[in-house]
Amino acid sequence: MDSRASHQEAPPDPPTPNTPLVDTSRNDRVGEFRGVAGLYWSLCPVGGGREWEVEPRHVRPALPMEQIRARTARANARSRGEVL
Repeated sequence: MDSRASHQEAPPDPPTPNTPLVDTSRNDRVGEFRGVAGLYWSLCPVGGGREWEVEPRHVRPALPMEQIRARTARANARSRGEVL
């Protein structure tokens, strides 16, 4: 038996789709959970955009203030015509 395998943690259960999460490996970027892609979780920017993948160990639930900040940033970008 490999002693390293007994010390590894099982990956956490994935959250429900659209759950707001923070990717700590990308400067606390907020995204919504989209699904599982092999060993990674797919996240999408709040309000839409290009998905990215992250290891579950680098993800935590987004605080209410972080969720508001992400939605506000998206709305401001939209009002400036930067995103649809």
